[in-house]
Amino acid sequence: MTTTPLKHMTMTKRHKEFDCSALTILPLSERRSDLCLADISEVSMPPVVSPVFKILGSRIRAARKNGASVILMMGAHVIRSGVQKYLINLMEKGFISCIALNGAGIIHDYEFALAGATTESVACYIRDGRFGLWHETGKINDIVSKGASQGRGLGESVGKAIFEGDYAHKDISLFAAAYRLGIPATVHVGIGYDIIHQFPNFSGADYGQASHVDFLRFTHVMESLEQGGVMMNFGSAVMAPEVYLKSLSMVRNVARQTGRSVRNFTMLVCDLVDLPDDFKRVPQKTEPGYYFRPWKTMLVRTMEDGGQSYYVKGRHLETIPQLWAAVSLQGEKNV
Repeated sequence: MTTTPLKHMTMTKRHKEFDCSALTILPLSERRSDLCLADISEVSMPPVVSPVFKILGSRIRAARKNGASVILMMGAHVIRSGVQKYLINLMEKGFISCIALNGAGIIHDYEFALAGATTESVACYIRDGRFGLWHETGKINDIVSKGASQGRGLGESVGKAIFEGDYAHKDISLFAAAYRLGIPATVHVGIGYDIIHQFPNFSGADYGQASHVDFLRFTHVMESLEQGGVMMNFGSAVMAPEVYLKSLSMVRNVARQTGRSVRNFTMLVCDLVDLPDDFKRVPQKTEPGYYFRPWKTMLVRTMEDGGQSYYVKGRHLETIPQLWAAVSLQGEKNV
């Protein structure tokens, strides 16, 4: 009996696919948004600054002085908390080397810059299938495809478009600020996670290419963590620890080949999860906390052979201003 080599077989689709061209997409003006410009906080001194942030403030300043990286990873809820101006101020002062977000981050940042509002009610719009299907937001896909064709990453593509385009509120865009300042802003996506993946103009190939560019840019910045760098994760339970873990393995792999190491850095995680005082141990698999990746991956396993880790429980609206104060106003009264 003879068999046909796979490479000579005619490949056909085995399963039917959803037809995105059948979707009804509505203008953003018809959507009720839960957040608006009034939810953006002005930069001001917080009432208190925790001892942990005072330590981090010193280490961030020292890291930048020594040329070590200061990396800020975050979930999209950081943008939704309205602390953009604090983060942009830190970037402008040179205290942030790279910001890394998930795919929802570019959506909230883009909508704020374009319309001065973001965030829709899932409960309201999922009932009749309107959730996520807003015309103007879908234009992000065109921006990403254009950027991918030019070899740009996701974050750079969106930042460039906002910075150079007619966006009324570009001053509160993290991505526009990063593009303006030449700071890598990387976006790490999983297809199907974000509303813009629903649209007919979404290209998985372009997003995959652009997000891969961002992954490699992020990993390059990780190479400079040694000698007192700082890694921070605000509110990302899956993307940040997983991307960080793979990038760290890559940079340690290359460093080991030349007798170097990447272990002398500080880790900070800020979230709302209750961790025990002895969080510098890997929780047992029988503990729910074992499945909270920032704990076992970022605070313990990757820090066991050097560096120090810290955890702060708190809302982003409280912790980001404290970080800003500790870094920007170190040594001044009340800090």
